[in-house]
Amino acid sequence: MKEVLILGEVKDASLDPRILELLGAGKKLTEASGDKLSVLLMGDRVEDVAEAAASYGPDSVYKIEHPLLERFNADLWLAALEQACAEIKPSILLMSHSFIGMELGPRLAYRLDSRLTTDCIDLTIDSEDGRLLGTKPVSGGNAICVFKCAGQTQMVTVRGNVFPPAESGNAGGAIASINVTIDKSMSRLESLEIVEEDTVALDKANVVISGGAGLGDEDGFEMLEELAEALGKSFGSVMVGCSRMAVDKGWMSSDHQIGLTGTIIAPDIYVAVGISGAIQHLVGMVHSKKIIAINTDPSCNIFKVADYGIVEDFEQVVPALIKRLEEVL
Repeated sequence: MKEVLILGEVKDASLDPRILELLGAGKKLTEASGDKLSVLLMGDRVEDVAEAAASYGPDSVYKIEHPLLERFNADLWLAALEQACAEIKPSILLMSHSFIGMELGPRLAYRLDSRLTTDCIDLTIDSEDGRLLGTKPVSGGNAICVFKCAGQTQMVTVRGNVFPPAESGNAGGAIASINVTIDKSMSRLESLEIVEEDTVALDKANVVISGGAGLGDEDGFEMLEELAEALGKSFGSVMVGCSRMAVDKGWMSSDHQIGLTGTIIAPDIYVAVGISGAIQHLVGMVHSKKIIAINTDPSCNIFKVADYGIVEDFEQVVPALIKRLEEVL
């Protein structure tokens, strides 16, 4: 039986949420192909994490435990992953489009004489030949293409927040250990210091308030920050995002961008202010549980997906909303 293998990532000695999304994607593929679904975990000690992963329904969970894998080192992880693939011989390998996936994916594809399709937003099985089809944005998000994976091991990285996470079940998959041979001489780099990167984690926010070209200039985002502060008193994590137009104009940095060429999000509440709703942007936020749109143009696309729409100048609506929130909270 062929095998769909997921490279699971461990964060703070627990399952990274992206593993659950990859499991959701993997189950979709195995239901179509009838193949086996498995997860591979690497680290110093991952027994507890492996047991947690098993509860989400894979057929097998493989674990590689080695002191040199305690922290991510691309050279050592690559060597371990290559040896694991040689033993498991997966037909499909799924990785998150994260730092780890982007670092390991191309190098592993070269070593396995395969190909890698990165940043996929959909995965399917070709009904004619059973090969993996990966859908991804190209040309700066202006087009969507479907790529057929070549090579004995078909490899893709998957963008976050595009597949629903798998749900925990009663049946636990079998846990098996894989032994690898690695040593410090395999590493060509030495980590001198680990610095926490100060980035905007839009995909982890409960509420996202996003601004676009309709704000007129970057000063408009100061008002959105005030709204975020007011909402933060009741909704936990509230962050400010933007459309690609706002990034192109230099009003916000690219890590705030939402859409095909930015971050795909699914918050509890999404507030779009001055955003017309280009398809590239809609793909990035359409899975939000509640969408509120504020725009002066009643015919813009954002109102087609919004649960609540306000046709008015944001400079009139947002201050009134902030004032009302301050009164009731």
